Amino acid sequence: MSETLTFQLDGLSCGHCVKRVKEVLEQRSDVTTAEVTLEQVVVTGTASASELIRDIEQAGYHASQQPGNRDPKPEPLTATDPVPDGLAAEKKRPASPDEDNPQTVQLLIDGMSCASCVSRVEKALNQVAHVRQARVNLADRSALVSGPADPQALLKAVSDAGYQGIVISDDNQRREQQQQTSRQHFIRYSWQSAVALLTGIPVMIWGMSSGNMMLTADNRLTWQLIGLLTLLVMIIAGGHFYRSAWKSLSNRSATMDTLVALGTAVAWAYSATVVLFPDSFPEPARHLYFEASTMIIGLINLGHALEQRARQHSSQALEKLLDLTPPQATVLKDDGDVSLPVSQIQPGMRLRLRAGDRVPVDGIIDAGQGLIDESMLTGEAWPQQKTTDDKVSAGTLVCDGTLSFRATATGQNTALARIISLVRNAQSSKPKIGQLADRISSVFVPVVILIALFSGLVWYLAGPAPQFAYSMVVITTVLIIACPCALGLATPMSIIAGVGRAAEAGILVKDADALQQASSADTVVFDKTGTLTTGQPAVTLITTFNGFSEQQILGYAAGLEEHSAHPLATAIKNRAAGTEFQPVSQLTTLAGKGLSAASGSHPLLLGNQRLLTEAAVDITAAENSLKNAGQQGETPVLLAIDGQLAAVIAVSDPLRPEAAGVISLLKKRGYKVVMLTGDRQKTAQVIADRAGISEVIAEVLPEEKALAIKTLQQAGHRVAMVGDGINDAPALACADTSIAIGGGSDIAIETASMALMRKDLQAVADGLMISVATLRNMKQNLAGAFVYNCLGIPVAAGVLYPLTGTLLNPVIAGAAMALSSVTVVTNANRLLRYRLPQQNKLSLNGGND
Repeated sequence: MSETLTFQLDGLSCGHCVKRVKEVLEQRSDVTTAEVTLEQVVVTGTASASELIRDIEQAGYHASQQPGNRDPKPEPLTATDPVPDGLAAEKKRPASPDEDNPQTVQLLIDGMSCASCVSRVEKALNQVAHVRQARVNLADRSALVSGPADPQALLKAVSDAGYQGIVISDDNQRREQQQQTSRQHFIRYSWQSAVALLTGIPVMIWGMSSGNMMLTADNRLTWQLIGLLTLLVMIIAGGHFYRSAWKSLSNRSATMDTLVALGTAVAWAYSATVVLFPDSFPEPARHLYFEASTMIIGLINLGHALEQRARQHSSQALEKLLDLTPPQATVLKDDGDVSLPVSQIQPGMRLRLRAGDRVPVDGIIDAGQGLIDESMLTGEAWPQQKTTDDKVSAGTLVCDGTLSFRATATGQNTALARIISLVRNAQSSKPKIGQLADRISSVFVPVVILIALFSGLVWYLAGPAPQFAYSMVVITTVLIIACPCALGLATPMSIIAGVGRAAEAGILVKDADALQQASSADTVVFDKTGTLTTGQPAVTLITTFNGFSEQQILGYAAGLEEHSAHPLATAIKNRAAGTEFQPVSQLTTLAGKGLSAASGSHPLLLGNQRLLTEAAVDITAAENSLKNAGQQGETPVLLAIDGQLAAVIAVSDPLRPEAAGVISLLKKRGYKVVMLTGDRQKTAQVIADRAGISEVIAEVLPEEKALAIKTLQQAGHRVAMVGDGINDAPALACADTSIAIGGGSDIAIETASMALMRKDLQAVADGLMISVATLRNMKQNLAGAFVYNCLGIPVAAGVLYPLTGTLLNPVIAGAAMALSSVTVVTNANRLLRYRLPQQNKLSLNGGND
């Protein structure tokens, strides 16, 4: 039964902390809502208080129950408490804010044309009851609404604001609908542009070549016919501008379409008035602009068509992810195999896979074996051998073999679907820098209209003759050139492209703010175990004594360790792969020292120095080996056979092969690099020296890691923390940017700012570089949009007239406006081709770039 529990919180210092606690709690399937402030959290659901408190403690904060709540508070976690190791830990998955979740609704919205439209739709959606947050994206014409709001109420709000919306239930439906809409818009804009330009260009050429741009008694009838023709073309090719402008006016707002409609209407109306009442205008004021109205509409439609085409490339990373799921799956039935759509697959069904198939859903193999390419999830270069009880993930590719598996997660619950959800959610988010554009665009159009009217009034009162004609030209040109479309596209296009490029490189970005924060990082802090090192101890050196061979040593040592799951045992057995294990008997575990056994008539001892010393085994010959192992931070394992020293096996957690190169690259890029670990100072220093890290903070508890991060921040550093385990959670939560490194099938459950789909430190450098490139691209787009308007509006208002003796032609203004939007989209798409230092990046096609 659902109930409400209230807890007092301690250790929260900012909005990031609040967000962290909220996400940790709402990831639980037994939590309905969690309302968090800096001092307390109110949780509704069926979870026990003790479990909730433990989750908060693991996140790096402290919680205590208020009187009246039930379960007693558990003891806080200590450094000796067992914690899951890295991302492989089994945890409950957080519900992404836009997954198949009744408290999140995704909408596709048609009719938006600029940043003003975004502001209006967001305002309308945020006013609907029970909406917590509405985020509208102009780049892909979508909205993500969080909160238990009624979808029909959301659609009504969109409709009342003057737009059309539909509710999307899954990504395939979204893609199909967006592709269909994009094709329809591209075709419509293309033919409308052609109609308008094929009308306007001949009129312009005729008028300019024959000197007939001025109304005379001889050409008046011709211009009357041209006026009617251009009016018809404006209705056919530009009717959507006027309808949208009317809807905006009805809602007491203004958008880009308002500017276009006003500008072209003013130009046509002025020309029509001159033709109908020529005697009211002196001869110098009889210049006509019929062709300008159609040319402007044609050029803007052409810009929209080109924008539609360019924008399709910006989401290609997400589309490639969607293409990884096959449309059909082979289901095993009692009467034979049946092919069913993947949408009909349910957990518990048995499915068959053959070479060349893509895995349709997540599951566990129950028969057969095969080689499966998991590079799209884990970044592993080689296919992995899979057999009974191994997991398979949707989207991976069967390279060889035949097997059957039982579905465990389908639809929006697969690892691939969660990754897609994270990518789409990040692409829909807005960084703080983008919110500036939103605030400006909300008042931009009304301000432009006032500027146009004021400029026209100045020209009418103080300009040269014919004042009225010049006034009309200025008003038209200012209205046309000042379209805020480029401003609205500047941020979301960069975010879509940047997040998509990161996904192609195997990096999941949580939201746009994560990119902005990461771009400003100047210090990178690495955890040691499992991050800089592989996290899997391995035999690094075997030194033999008294005539024993390495093969003999491995046979005996692996025989002793055959049934042990200790990390040292695993390292020895891995090194002995392919070697015959010697059978042992009388196996005894000696706590804190090692193992004793016999192999045939040979007594065996395997363990530490103390074990052999107590057994009176002479280890004098091993002094140098033991000393070297200590200096290298390795763990020595000694083997005695028949009472004689046989070998010293050095075991260590090896440095990742790419670590030193990545650290060197980060230093060259100007980053300060620090190692932060709970391991011994001596061991940590050895690893740091090998990696090229000069600053080491060692022997710290999980909560002390967070304190170390805060100390760096207080010294003025912007910190990016890289970790792989739950014991890194407090430090990750405190860092300005948190990066989780681990395996792809578990990565979607992490709450770091960035999560890596492969265990490769190169992705850390890639993520930081992509964030810098994305923010730079965003600033370029915003600067270009601002500069365009800051220069374009004064030029359109006639500030250059004293130098040039002429005003800007409205047709040129229309071309410039259309070009500005296309330029922003094209510049953002450059991120999709951003080259990273090493071309061994994750390929969404299942291999390496």
